[in-house]
Amino acid sequence: MIRHLARRSGIKRISGLTYEKTHGILKIFLNNVIHDIVTYTKHAQRKIVAAMDVHKQYKGKMDQITNVVEYEAIAKEKLPKMIYDYYASGAEDQWTLKENRNAFSRILFRPRILIDVTHIDMTTTVLGFKISMPIMIAPAAMQKMAHHEGEYATARAASAAGTIMTLSSWATTSVEEVASTGPGIRFFQLYVYKDRNVVTQLVRRAERAGFKAIALTVDTPRLGRREADIKNRFNLPPHLSLKNFEGLDLGKVDKTNDSGLASYVASQVDQSLSWKDVKWLQTITHLPILVKGVLTAEDARLAVQAGAAGIIVSNHGARQLDYVPATIMALEEVVKAAQGRVPVFLDGGVRRGTDVFKALALGASGIFIGRPVLFALAADGEAGVRKVLQILHDELELTMALSGCRSLKEITRNHIVTPWDAPLRIAPKL
Repeated sequence: MIRHLARRSGIKRISGLTYEKTHGILKIFLNNVIHDIVTYTKHAQRKIVAAMDVHKQYKGKMDQITNVVEYEAIAKEKLPKMIYDYYASGAEDQWTLKENRNAFSRILFRPRILIDVTHIDMTTTVLGFKISMPIMIAPAAMQKMAHHEGEYATARAASAAGTIMTLSSWATTSVEEVASTGPGIRFFQLYVYKDRNVVTQLVRRAERAGFKAIALTVDTPRLGRREADIKNRFNLPPHLSLKNFEGLDLGKVDKTNDSGLASYVASQVDQSLSWKDVKWLQTITHLPILVKGVLTAEDARLAVQAGAAGIIVSNHGARQLDYVPATIMALEEVVKAAQGRVPVFLDGGVRRGTDVFKALALGASGIFIGRPVLFALAADGEAGVRKVLQILHDELELTMALSGCRSLKEITRNHIVTPWDAPLRIAPKL
């Protein structure tokens, strides 16, 4: 073949070499090329096989998951340290982060027996919208750091489960993009910025995209001291951006750098935010406003007076002020102060259906989950989020059956015992 090509091209000498020497050089060259191709192909095959092995390994782990907590270990394996720490860590000593979970374990059940629980109804209504269960998705920023589909996947999973998704204003998917995933009941989480025009623009976009309520975060006049983020020098990966701020009039800001935009947006949260701003927000939107970040009876009463449509008992996933109570410990105080005038919800620390039941028994109208969604998303995308919602649904249904409750209305304060109950109630005399 080499001799034929050389003759057709009229090649007798190359750089002064004879045909025979040229033939030898070309033969060596082609042999080297073939060797490199074979070597590269084998290397590529090994990488493909290794990737398939990893996929099979993770798929095997997914199949074995029996509770939502197990997703976190898989997410930790798969995510870069900076991103895992951003999702998982809390403020300063992280006492509240641990307490959000531990406090649930100190609340015990008082189950009722010999009740026909053949049929369990877990449906409920939130701000007039009927959902399949009192378990909803909390706002969590920058979900495409966890999985390339990010908020798209979370939105589809929530819709499939028949429940509510709350989209963070710091999402890596815009309100319009989330709306494009199909029908669903969605709330929009909002910060108040120094430039009220930015707030108005965000609210208008949420309205046009069909969002049903605003969850106003009020516990973040400044970002908490999250030491893991400081050590990791956290920034938004360069291929991602805060999609809800694209196309807005942000004034003077360097929009060529997405991390710069993220830093700018965070710096623009208004530290002068007050109750008058809750009232102002009602003048620019017809959407109901949930005040998110209430931990005391005093603020619960003020929220009602300010016209809030609902309250979310939240300590921001323990990412703001450390050594505040676990949300489950603050819940009953807030519920009593609200006096039934507005629904009260809870987020923070929920990992079991039993946790959901305990919150409902203390007066919550429903709960929101954040980190379980992020870890499941990182581990298995949309399928992971769907499974988290299904696991919690099934666990709550089982807890209701074993406690003798056929509907959410039958869950009462008498079904639990808390550390702050009177001793006689904890250990009644016979």
